[in-house]
Amino acid sequence: MKQIVTGGQMKFLDDYTIRKIGIPSLVLMERAALSVYQALLEEKFPLKKVLVLCGTGNNGGDGVAVARMLHVTGVSADICILGKKDHYTEEMRKQVNIAENYHISFVKNAVPAEYTTIVDAVFGVGLSREVDGIYRDTIEALNRSEARIMAVDIPSGISADTGKVLGCAVKADVTVTFAYEKAGLLFYPGASYAGKVRTADIGIYKLPRNDFELSVLRCEEKDLYRIPERKPDGNKGTYGKIFLAAGSRDISGAAYLSACAALRTGAGMIKVHTREENRQALTTMLPEAMYSFYDDEEIKKEQIQEGLTWADVIGVGPGLGTGQQAEDILYTILAEGGKPLLIDADGLNLLAGRMEVLTQYPAPILITPHLGEFSRISGVSVKEWKEAPLYLTRRFAQKYHLTVVCKDSRTVISDGSEEIFINTSGNSGMATAGSGDVLFGILMGLLAQGLTAKEAAPLGVYFHGMAGDLAASQKGEYSMIAGDMITQTTEILKKRGTVL
Repeated sequence: MKQIVTGGQMKFLDDYTIRKIGIPSLVLMERAALSVYQALLEEKFPLKKVLVLCGTGNNGGDGVAVARMLHVTGVSADICILGKKDHYTEEMRKQVNIAENYHISFVKNAVPAEYTTIVDAVFGVGLSREVDGIYRDTIEALNRSEARIMAVDIPSGISADTGKVLGCAVKADVTVTFAYEKAGLLFYPGASYAGKVRTADIGIYKLPRNDFELSVLRCEEKDLYRIPERKPDGNKGTYGKIFLAAGSRDISGAAYLSACAALRTGAGMIKVHTREENRQALTTMLPEAMYSFYDDEEIKKEQIQEGLTWADVIGVGPGLGTGQQAEDILYTILAEGGKPLLIDADGLNLLAGRMEVLTQYPAPILITPHLGEFSRISGVSVKEWKEAPLYLTRRFAQKYHLTVVCKDSRTVISDGSEEIFINTSGNSGMATAGSGDVLFGILMGLLAQGLTAKEAAPLGVYFHGMAGDLAASQKGEYSMIAGDMITQTTEILKKRGTVL
């Protein structure tokens, strides 16, 4: 797991390092500047003529130090400072004095189009207001230029917490961020403005993550080891039995994709409860599964009860529909399930306005809404969620005692505890019909093998994104379909043994 920080957390860590650990601020600034200087060389930025655009705070001080490092190696670097001298921080003032002693060029009213490379050191992670005035004009001119742009810590104008553009923002080719990735560099649109992100260790003290009220994490490939190891003496029952209520009249695809993905992820057995009309399609496409069917008559509660008693994990929702039969199935499961439960799609739509019923369920529940579904069940608009995705997802999970996978271009996962996850795997090709059903199946497969909801949710979302990335590498983001992600689960599970 990789730790991510918000703007406030980064400020705390910076201050802690300086005031409690005793590392001088200027030492950290020099190390930050050196990491940016090295990145300019390693990323092969054109250094024929460089502009370092600085604000008046410590981010600007980093920029002035970068200009000095370029200057002493013979690179033509101009410094342009936006803001008044009486607003300089102490560190910024010292860096400017040093640069003046080196006779580095300071310019006013710089024309970005005249430079081959621009270093953006205007605003750091503490920015919370809208960018306007001379700052906005300069950033817009910078973005119109043909120069390559490197951002210091975060592109100026991007919220470090949400990735929101605060009026306008620098569109960087590369961002060198310090100590930790910032949440705003992961969420869109901030991720698009950041370009390639390099994380530099500059000596910031790394507090244990549980020292924060909110610990933001993301999975990495090495976390695949968390998938349970296969036992040489195991049998199909060893790896879990799933009861899945999915599909409706003439809609078999969601049930197939979810069930197939669960088996491909390693689940031992799955029984699909679905409409009679889906018998031929499903038994032909996925003969490895077991089935029970219902028709226009009553939903045959005894079939559901038998499946619930047999199963280790229960899934409900994909393609289920929102009619009376679907509602009866859902509420039968809620009344008699008692096993770890996953709810998606139509299962969530049926719960809109009635989420309180889930608080009475005696076992863990994991739900997987996309933003539209999350809005319907929470009453939080999509716009509101975008303004505070970490806080609102966690608050909802706490309220209903759930593990929530809130699906978006950057999915947020929370069980209501201090740990919350942002997923960074995946690509735009996964915005295709059936992708969510594949994720649902992967999550069922991991739960069936013994992972808790808190363990399975972030790992399953990451796994799903990896499958999407592999599918895109073969089919392209335009042409890949949901079934391609299932195909790639084989390659991902092969990697499990290589990351130990």
